[in-house]
Amino acid sequence: MIKSALQIARASYQPKLPTVLRGNVKAIEGEITQSMADQEKLKELFSNTYGLRSVRLEATDEKTSLPPFNVGVMLSGGQAPGGHNVIAGLFDKLISYNPGNRLFGILMGPYGMIMHKDIELTADLIDEYRNTGGFDMLATSRTKFETEEQLEKCLDFAQELNLKAVVVIGGDDSNTNAAILAEYFAAHHSGIQVIGVPKTIDGDVRSEEIEASFGFDTATKVYSEIIGNIERDSYSSCKYWHFVRLMGRSASHIALECALQTQPNYCIISEEVQEKNKSLNDIVTEIATVVAKRAEKGHNFGVVLIPEGLIEFIPSIGKLIDELNDILSMNTKEFAQKNQSEIKSIVFAKLSKENSENYTSLPEKVASQLLFDRDPHGNVQVSKIETEKLISEMVGSLLKKWKEEGKYNGKFARQHHFLGYEGRCAAPSNFDSNYCYALGVTASNLILCGKSAYIAFVGNITKSCEQQIAGGVPLTKLLDLVYRNGEEQAVIHRTLVNLNGLPFKKFEANRDNWAIETAFVYPGPIQFFGPDEICNQPTKSLALEHSKD
Repeated sequence: MIKSALQIARASYQPKLPTVLRGNVKAIEGEITQSMADQEKLKELFSNTYGLRSVRLEATDEKTSLPPFNVGVMLSGGQAPGGHNVIAGLFDKLISYNPGNRLFGILMGPYGMIMHKDIELTADLIDEYRNTGGFDMLATSRTKFETEEQLEKCLDFAQELNLKAVVVIGGDDSNTNAAILAEYFAAHHSGIQVIGVPKTIDGDVRSEEIEASFGFDTATKVYSEIIGNIERDSYSSCKYWHFVRLMGRSASHIALECALQTQPNYCIISEEVQEKNKSLNDIVTEIATVVAKRAEKGHNFGVVLIPEGLIEFIPSIGKLIDELNDILSMNTKEFAQKNQSEIKSIVFAKLSKENSENYTSLPEKVASQLLFDRDPHGNVQVSKIETEKLISEMVGSLLKKWKEEGKYNGKFARQHHFLGYEGRCAAPSNFDSNYCYALGVTASNLILCGKSAYIAFVGNITKSCEQQIAGGVPLTKLLDLVYRNGEEQAVIHRTLVNLNGLPFKKFEANRDNWAIETAFVYPGPIQFFGPDEICNQPTKSLALEHSKD
């Protein structure tokens, strides 16, 4: 590995650890938990791991005596800054507890566990990756544990390596895997523990205890730097409207945070679109109105932020997608023998009148993507739908119409951007470096305390190390039942933007001013060295959420 000057300097950074995690701990059990919804069905599906008590870790002078043991760890799902520091924290705690403990990296995530691919992680290897971005230490995959055969192979793998525990570092689907794996291991009386760690730049793996998923802090700061640069370019040339689509498949946390950091002229929040039953035309009209009002002031430039998952939150299109999902799932065998043109004709004939009208109103490319671009879970691949181009073209057409009617007399030149992969593997901010390392140490402590089917958490994360807390949330507490591929499936719940929360209220109170005035903010790049107010600030969203404490 060839290291940059920054990577060499960052290797020596020692993450700040909550005081409670600096020595031996004991697990203090809280109340019995239940799932967020569908309690009876989920209790039946997870009969061996449902109803566990919440756990808080407390410092103790006593040290339990355990013989040396082995642990497996995987990076799963999409990349997020800080994953390597989770592994470093996990490793350091295991080795400090007993130098005879061994940590095995599961290569290629859940796929690698099924295929029995692993590498032993040593101090020298771990040191190469401290405070670095990416998931390249082990690589990753999005394989789901769905069959008895897959789970049997996972158990065989864990037993071959004589693992005491498996740690799954991932987002909602990955921690759903962890819940399924923990249940299978428990049902087969294997004695092998499973611990999850909350990861996703989307920011939607959250709960009362889990204040943030790791990677969100770094990714939003990377995106905000780029948006700030775009804003400055727009202000410098005074001639372009920039339409920026941001990652966030099922929630608008990234878009909201970037709006709070950069103060663009317009930002769409998908959850608000759904709540207010807005159509695509409503959104286009709102943006065109902002463009026209700024043109009256001689400002023929601006920036619009668009969340990646918007298309599914527009109620009329959401209903269309739901019916498409049902038709596709109920006709799988028939469609396997047809080409796309034949499938499209059959689907169109089966659609309700309302949804067939919605379908034909969409541009051909978007309509085709809704029908044919599906991920392995049956979801529409919203990242492939260029919403920023669709919306900007519709805004342009409406402005042209207004110009012909004498309602608009500006210029509308547009540029398009999609910010996604740029933020997923960035070098983690100080916040994420600290948070991830603490999550790794917490996962180790949950293993040492004999816990299984939990996801690690570190709380009070905007406060001092002395005030931070740590523990575990039962994975089944976070489960929901959703409809996928024609059937109900248990999945970790995704937390959407709270329209009554302080971050959204702050945005709502200021957006009308940002729309007309040029109130751009240029955050600049992530800073690793320097004053705390520059290097260690949390996201705007997290700071606002904790301002009420």
